[in-house]
Amino acid sequence: MDWAWTGAAVGLLLAPLLRATAVRFAVPSGEPRRDCCPRPLPALPTGRCARCRSRTGPPPGSVEAVCAAVGWAVAATAEAPVVLLLAWTAAFGVVLAFVDAAVHRLPDPLTLPLLAGTAVLLPLVEHRPAVLLRCLLAAAALGLLFGLLALFAPLGFGDVKLAPALGAVLGLYGLRALTSGLFYTCLLAGLWAVALLLTRRAGRGTELAFGPAMLLGTLLALVNH
Repeated sequence: MDWAWTGAAVGLLLAPLLRATAVRFAVPSGEPRRDCCPRPLPALPTGRCARCRSRTGPPPGSVEAVCAAVGWAVAATAEAPVVLLLAWTAAFGVVLAFVDAAVHRLPDPLTLPLLAGTAVLLPLVEHRPAVLLRCLLAAAALGLLFGLLALFAPLGFGDVKLAPALGAVLGLYGLRALTSGLFYTCLLAGLWAVALLLTRRAGRGTELAFGPAMLLGTLLALVNH
Protein backbone atom coordinates (compact mmCIF):
# COMPACT_ATOMS: atom_id res chain seq x y z
CA MET A 1 0.00 0.00 0.00
CA ASP A 2 1.25 3.49 -0.86
CA TRP A 3 1.00 5.22 2.51
CA ALA A 4 1.75 8.62 1.01
CA TRP A 5 -1.50 8.61 -0.96
CA THR A 6 -3.31 7.30 2.08
CA GLY A 7 -1.98 10.31 3.98
CA ALA A 8 -3.24 12.61 1.22
CA ALA A 9 -6.69 11.01 1.45
CA VAL A 10 -6.76 11.44 5.24
CA GLY A 11 -5.76 15.06 4.77
CA LEU A 12 -8.69 15.62 2.43
CA LEU A 13 -11.06 14.01 4.92
CA LEU A 14 -9.83 16.34 7.68
CA ALA A 15 -9.92 19.43 5.47
CA PRO A 16 -13.53 20.51 6.28
CA LEU A 17 -12.79 20.42 10.02
CA LEU A 18 -9.51 22.29 9.63
CA ARG A 19 -11.12 24.87 7.33
CA ALA A 20 -13.89 25.49 9.88
CA THR A 21 -11.32 25.82 12.67
CA ALA A 22 -9.27 28.30 10.65
CA VAL A 23 -12.36 30.40 10.01
CA ARG A 24 -13.21 30.32 13.71
CA PHE A 25 -9.82 31.62 14.84
CA ALA A 26 -9.08 34.01 11.96
CA VAL A 27 -10.16 37.02 13.99
CA PRO A 28 -7.89 40.03 14.66
CA SER A 29 -6.59 40.20 18.21
CA GLY A 30 -9.03 41.88 20.58
CA GLU A 31 -11.92 41.87 18.11
CA PRO A 32 -15.08 39.76 18.46
CA ARG A 33 -15.88 37.08 15.95
CA ARG A 34 -18.29 38.21 13.24
CA ASP A 35 -20.30 35.37 11.74
CA CYS A 36 -21.98 35.65 8.37
CA CYS A 37 -25.24 34.23 9.75
CA PRO A 38 -26.65 33.09 13.13
CA ARG A 39 -25.54 29.49 12.62
CA PRO A 40 -22.69 29.47 10.07
CA LEU A 41 -21.31 26.28 8.55
CA PRO A 42 -18.02 27.43 6.96
CA ALA A 43 -16.85 24.02 5.79
CA LEU A 44 -17.38 24.04 2.02
CA PRO A 45 -14.29 23.68 -0.22
CA THR A 46 -15.68 26.63 -2.20
CA GLY A 47 -14.86 28.94 0.72
CA ARG A 48 -18.52 29.73 1.27
CA CYS A 49 -20.77 29.17 4.26
CA ALA A 50 -22.76 25.99 3.78
CA ARG A 51 -25.85 27.68 5.23
CA CYS A 52 -26.06 31.18 3.73
CA ARG A 53 -23.52 30.73 0.88
CA SER A 54 -21.62 33.88 1.87
CA ARG A 55 -17.89 33.95 1.11
CA THR A 56 -15.96 33.15 4.28
CA GLY A 57 -12.52 31.89 5.16
CA PRO A 58 -9.58 30.90 2.94
CA PRO A 59 -9.86 30.84 -0.88
CA PRO A 60 -11.74 27.96 -2.53
CA GLY A 61 -9.86 24.68 -2.47
CA SER A 62 -6.82 26.13 -0.73
CA VAL A 63 -7.24 24.32 2.59
CA GLU A 64 -8.08 21.09 0.82
CA ALA A 65 -5.00 21.29 -1.42
CA VAL A 66 -2.71 22.07 1.51
CA CYS A 67 -4.21 19.27 3.63
CA ALA A 68 -3.70 16.74 0.85
CA ALA A 69 -0.11 17.87 0.22
CA VAL A 70 0.81 17.91 3.91
CA GLY A 71 -0.85 14.55 4.49
CA TRP A 72 1.10 13.09 1.59
CA ALA A 73 4.39 14.51 2.89
CA VAL A 74 3.82 13.33 6.47
CA ALA A 75 2.89 9.80 5.44
CA ALA A 76 5.82 9.61 3.04
CA THR A 77 8.29 10.88 5.65
CA ALA A 78 7.42 9.17 8.91
CA GLU A 79 6.95 5.60 10.01
CA ALA A 80 4.69 4.35 12.77
CA PRO A 81 4.41 5.40 15.52
CA VAL A 82 6.19 8.72 14.80
CA VAL A 83 3.59 9.49 12.14
CA LEU A 84 1.12 10.15 14.97
CA LEU A 85 3.27 12.99 16.28
CA LEU A 86 3.77 14.46 12.82
CA ALA A 87 0.06 14.18 12.04
CA TRP A 88 -0.75 16.05 15.27
CA THR A 89 1.71 18.79 14.36
CA ALA A 90 0.48 18.92 10.77
CA ALA A 91 -3.19 19.31 11.71
CA PHE A 92 -2.50 22.26 13.98
CA GLY A 93 0.07 23.59 11.54
CA VAL A 94 -2.40 23.83 8.66
CA VAL A 95 -4.85 25.80 10.79
CA LEU A 96 -2.16 28.05 12.25
CA ALA A 97 -0.74 28.85 8.82
CA PHE A 98 -4.09 29.97 7.43
CA VAL A 99 -4.97 31.94 10.56
CA ASP A 100 -1.61 33.73 10.61
CA ALA A 101 -1.82 34.48 6.89
CA ALA A 102 -5.28 35.99 7.37
CA VAL A 103 -4.91 38.04 10.56
CA HIS A 104 -1.20 37.91 11.51
CA ARG A 105 -1.65 36.10 14.80
CA LEU A 106 -1.11 32.63 16.25
CA PRO A 107 -3.78 32.21 18.95
CA ASP A 108 -2.97 30.57 22.29
CA PRO A 109 -5.90 28.11 21.95
CA LEU A 110 -3.97 26.60 19.04
CA THR A 111 -0.28 26.99 19.92
CA LEU A 112 -0.58 25.82 23.53
CA PRO A 113 -2.52 22.58 22.82
CA LEU A 114 -0.05 21.88 20.03
CA LEU A 115 2.84 22.17 22.47
CA ALA A 116 1.07 20.16 25.19
CA GLY A 117 0.13 17.38 22.77
CA THR A 118 3.68 17.26 21.46
CA ALA A 119 5.00 16.87 25.02
CA VAL A 120 2.58 13.98 25.62
CA LEU A 121 3.14 12.20 22.30
CA LEU A 122 6.93 12.40 22.21
CA PRO A 123 7.56 9.86 25.01
CA LEU A 124 4.94 7.58 23.48
CA VAL A 125 6.57 7.43 20.04
CA GLU A 126 10.21 7.64 21.13
CA HIS A 127 11.65 5.69 24.08
CA ARG A 128 15.37 6.47 23.82
CA PRO A 129 16.35 8.85 26.66
CA ALA A 130 19.12 10.46 24.60
CA VAL A 131 16.72 11.32 21.78
CA LEU A 132 14.10 12.67 24.17
CA LEU A 133 16.74 14.86 25.79
CA ARG A 134 17.77 16.11 22.37
CA CYS A 135 14.14 16.98 21.60
CA LEU A 136 13.85 18.86 24.89
CA LEU A 137 17.03 20.81 24.23
CA ALA A 138 15.95 21.58 20.65
CA ALA A 139 12.57 22.84 21.89
CA ALA A 140 14.23 25.04 24.51
CA ALA A 141 16.83 26.35 22.06
CA LEU A 142 14.30 27.27 19.39
CA GLY A 143 11.97 28.84 21.94
CA LEU A 144 14.82 30.90 23.39
CA LEU A 145 16.03 31.94 19.93
CA PHE A 146 12.62 33.15 18.83
CA GLY A 147 12.07 34.79 22.21
CA LEU A 148 15.23 36.84 21.71
CA LEU A 149 14.27 37.64 18.12
CA ALA A 150 10.88 38.88 19.30
CA LEU A 151 12.65 41.49 21.41
CA PHE A 152 14.58 42.97 18.50
CA ALA A 153 12.68 41.92 15.36
CA PRO A 154 9.05 42.24 14.22
CA LEU A 155 8.04 38.82 15.53
CA GLY A 156 4.96 38.14 17.63
CA PHE A 157 4.88 36.08 20.79
CA GLY A 158 2.66 33.61 18.98
CA ASP A 159 5.74 32.72 16.94
CA VAL A 160 7.66 32.28 20.19
CA LYS A 161 5.00 29.88 21.52
CA LEU A 162 4.98 27.92 18.28
CA ALA A 163 8.77 27.49 18.15
CA PRO A 164 9.23 24.92 20.98
CA ALA A 165 6.78 22.43 19.46
CA LEU A 166 8.50 22.67 16.09
CA GLY A 167 11.91 22.43 17.75
CA ALA A 168 10.93 19.24 19.57
CA VAL A 169 9.74 17.62 16.34
CA LEU A 170 12.89 18.64 14.47
CA GLY A 171 15.04 17.44 17.38
CA LEU A 172 13.60 13.98 16.88
CA TYR A 173 15.51 13.83 13.58
CA GLY A 174 18.77 15.36 14.82
CA LEU A 175 20.76 18.58 14.78
CA ARG A 176 20.90 18.68 10.99
CA ALA A 177 17.10 18.72 10.76
CA LEU A 178 16.95 21.52 13.34
CA THR A 179 19.44 23.71 11.48
CA SER A 180 17.77 22.90 8.15
CA GLY A 181 14.42 23.95 9.59
CA LEU A 182 15.88 27.30 10.65
CA PHE A 183 17.50 27.77 7.25
CA TYR A 184 14.34 27.00 5.31
CA THR A 185 12.30 29.23 7.62
CA CYS A 186 14.57 32.23 7.11
CA LEU A 187 14.81 31.58 3.36
CA LEU A 188 11.05 31.34 2.88
CA ALA A 189 10.35 34.38 5.05
CA GLY A 190 12.97 36.39 3.18
CA LEU A 191 11.67 35.39 -0.25
CA TRP A 192 8.10 36.21 0.77
CA ALA A 193 9.16 39.62 2.11
CA VAL A 194 11.07 40.42 -1.09
CA ALA A 195 8.10 39.34 -3.22
CA LEU A 196 5.77 41.63 -1.27
CA LEU A 197 8.19 44.54 -1.58
CA LEU A 198 8.67 44.05 -5.33
CA THR A 199 4.91 43.90 -5.90
CA ARG A 200 4.43 46.93 -3.62
CA ARG A 201 2.08 44.99 -1.38
CA ALA A 202 4.24 45.78 1.64
CA GLY A 203 6.66 48.41 2.88
CA ARG A 204 9.57 48.37 5.27
CA GLY A 205 7.32 48.74 8.30
CA THR A 206 4.69 46.22 7.21
CA GLU A 207 4.04 43.37 9.62
CA LEU A 208 4.56 39.98 8.00
CA ALA A 209 3.10 36.60 8.94
CA PHE A 210 6.10 34.50 10.04
CA GLY A 211 4.16 31.42 11.12
CA PRO A 212 3.62 29.94 7.63
CA ALA A 213 7.37 30.18 6.94
CA MET A 214 8.14 28.43 10.25
CA LEU A 215 5.69 25.62 9.53
CA LEU A 216 6.64 25.11 5.89
CA GLY A 217 10.33 25.34 6.77
CA THR A 218 9.87 22.61 9.36
CA LEU A 219 8.03 20.41 6.87
CA LEU A 220 10.75 20.85 4.24
CA ALA A 221 13.44 19.97 6.79
CA LEU A 222 11.60 16.78 7.77
CA VAL A 223 11.00 15.73 4.16
CA ASN A 224 14.68 16.28 3.31
CA HIS A 225 16.24 14.95 6.52
